[in-house]
Amino acid sequence: MSKTAIAYIFSAATLLVAVWLGVSIGSVKIPIQTLWNATADPTAANILWKIRMPRVVLAGLVGASLAISGAAFQGLLKNPLADPYTLGVSSGASVGAVMTLFFGISITFFGHFTLPVFSMIGAALTMFVVLGFARLVDRAMKMETIILTGIIFSSFLGSLLSLMIALTGEELRQIIGWLLGSVSMRGWSYVTMILPFVGIGSVLLWINRRELNAMLFGEERAHHLGVNVKRRKWMILIGGSLLTGSAVAVSGTIGFVGLVVPHMTRLMWGADHRHLLTLSFFNGASLLIICDLVARTIISPSELPVGVITAFIGAPVFAFIFYRQRRKGAM
Repeated sequence: MSKTAIAYIFSAATLLVAVWLGVSIGSVKIPIQTLWNATADPTAANILWKIRMPRVVLAGLVGASLAISGAAFQGLLKNPLADPYTLGVSSGASVGAVMTLFFGISITFFGHFTLPVFSMIGAALTMFVVLGFARLVDRAMKMETIILTGIIFSSFLGSLLSLMIALTGEELRQIIGWLLGSVSMRGWSYVTMILPFVGIGSVLLWINRRELNAMLFGEERAHHLGVNVKRRKWMILIGGSLLTGSAVAVSGTIGFVGLVVPHMTRLMWGADHRHLLTLSFFNGASLLIICDLVARTIISPSELPVGVITAFIGAPVFAFIFYRQRRKGAM
């Protein structure tokens, strides 16, 4: 059996185990047979299908979205430290979503999609501004310049968020709870809200998987290989912004998933984007489902925001990646 086949089997099996643990463990233990035999225990069936299953599915979609967009951004920028969080895209999406909550914006045409639409607009605008400013500072657009620019804009957008929080009234609790990152108390409506954007964004990135491989050798080499670099860049950026914006819209700011998952997947199974994107999608879903399970059980009956758990995991891994890159550069 090839290494690629083992990677897919392992990732799919991990996801299935994560889903099983996510729906069965909690204050009320749900027997696994409830999945196919709802008549055995109606109470357990209601808990499973109305509370836990939508939460697990939503956590999986959010984790998958952040992981696959992180893998694409890392490939595009040729740097394992790049992700929607460090590039400021998550902050831009947060500002778009918090402005929607703060000003009570509701557009009839979009209906309950108003929040993710404004979140995605914020994510896309932030990405374009970050890249534009980085190009002004450094025409060569070195990776360090882009990441530092992302951090600068993240800090600025963070101050805007703080300003809106300081000025808000009744919405304060809702905004603070949303910013901490959570998938609790969400139903199937949130799943239907994010699903179209996850589908479109993932397809946009997946159809550029070979082009991402070519770009690893440099834009000039990719151009000689027949890649329309400018068009493909835009497609990847739009796809990543769709995924990040929709994920942030339904769950708040959950950091480090887009950094940790692609990097660990690359270390384990290789850097070929034909498989890296799909494997990151699976592994990102598994990680966030497990993190959400820990968040709601570690101090039961209370629960932590899942963003706290991902930060505990992600910050040390980020430090390790940064140290490894610097050591490699020094050698």
